[in-house]
Amino acid sequence: MDDHRLKLVALLGTGVLIGSLSTVAFLKLLRRRVEDRGCGLKLTESDYKEFISEVATKEPFANGTLALNVQNLLKDEIVSEQLTRNVQFFGLECQQKVTESYVVVIGLGGVGSHAASMLLRSGVGRLLLVDFDQVSLSSLNRHAVATREDVGVPKALCLKRHFSSIFPECQIDAQVMLYDASTEEEILSGNPDFVLDCIDNIDTKVSLLAACRRRGLRVLSATGAGARADPTRIRVADLRESINDPLSRAVRHRLRKDYGIEGGIPVVFSLEKPKVKLLPFNGPSGEEENPTDYQIVPGFRVRIIPVVGYIPAIFGQVMASYVVTQLAGLHVETEPVVKFDMDHYQILHQRLIEHEELVYGTAHDVQVDVEEVMYVVKELWHGRSARDQSLKDVGRAMWRSVNELMLARWDCAKPASVSNLILLKFNEADEHESTTLAVIRVKEPEFFRKVTAVLKRAELDFGL
Repeated sequence: MDDHRLKLVALLGTGVLIGSLSTVAFLKLLRRRVEDRGCGLKLTESDYKEFISEVATKEPFANGTLALNVQNLLKDEIVSEQLTRNVQFFGLECQQKVTESYVVVIGLGGVGSHAASMLLRSGVGRLLLVDFDQVSLSSLNRHAVATREDVGVPKALCLKRHFSSIFPECQIDAQVMLYDASTEEEILSGNPDFVLDCIDNIDTKVSLLAACRRRGLRVLSATGAGARADPTRIRVADLRESINDPLSRAVRHRLRKDYGIEGGIPVVFSLEKPKVKLLPFNGPSGEEENPTDYQIVPGFRVRIIPVVGYIPAIFGQVMASYVVTQLAGLHVETEPVVKFDMDHYQILHQRLIEHEELVYGTAHDVQVDVEEVMYVVKELWHGRSARDQSLKDVGRAMWRSVNELMLARWDCAKPASVSNLILLKFNEADEHESTTLAVIRVKEPEFFRKVTAVLKRAELDFGL
């Protein structure tokens, strides 16, 4: 028992020592920064507040510079130490790409505030924060940084004030404005590396997404985060693949009808069906009334969507994760939205066995079970033919597509394993087995490279 207590004391003492050393190192760095700014030799609390205030109140983007040029941020000792875990994860060169990036976040409520907060903490060097609304008391259950003191403060200014004490070197432009056709140029100019759509109004959302497509800007859109409770059902996929979300459905329809946009826009959405409905709108008299009579801004929702704060928060975190990894150049395979159930995978497994017996005379070389078939179909080929990786067949159409799909060997000379199976339509499988990989390599080099890369992933995943 004495030895155990001694170990605990030793561990505690080591922790205190490391913490003290880190604090001393930080204060030395900060003192050096303050000295460089002419604040004197002695670091006081007022010096620190003055330093933070100076950065927070500077006019952003003036001549492309602020406290530090974003291209030189990682050369700063304090910034480098603050982002050291990111550098260790991405590598210096990739983190530099993140730090030099410019991201626009439109809509700063439960989703947008968390997305913006984590973009800031991830070292994004320039942020434009846009929202016309103010912090309300009821929004504190889901806002990333707002406190009761911020109630009534414009959300954009609230974030900028708090962000200035987290990462003061970030160039933050906070705009209290509504996105519409008249503000499009002001908000979307400057060639941002990413735009985050965290708007919950259909008209504004559709207009923003269409503008981003027209301008060739990368955009990530958040769909409905309210009325859900299960964070494990949150996904990132093309807008055409989102299901169980009335907002997505309406946006899809409007984009197709008004702008001819079929898809190609990544969205964060939940597979979970809404648990509750919009609350009825009661006027000052207590009687249920028409909510449109009380709209401050035409077209914006007045009725309340019940929301538990952690769902929009995780939506925002997922958005930040997607954007940061994209900016850093790190490829991440998101969970595919494939709506087959286990019966469908069993059908495909049995179909593979029967095909092997028919073509090769035996199923001895079938080296996959139903679970591995699910991996091949869902993870590698996303429930679609290897020759047709478009997103035109989603929703119910994907349920029907299993009737015309089968697994076949990529290399006929190798066994039917997880790293040698492709998903094809029946006629495509017949054509594939009538040719050779050498011919495909010459005639269809892009298809050959794509399939080879996908199957290489299977080798890595299974340690083959």
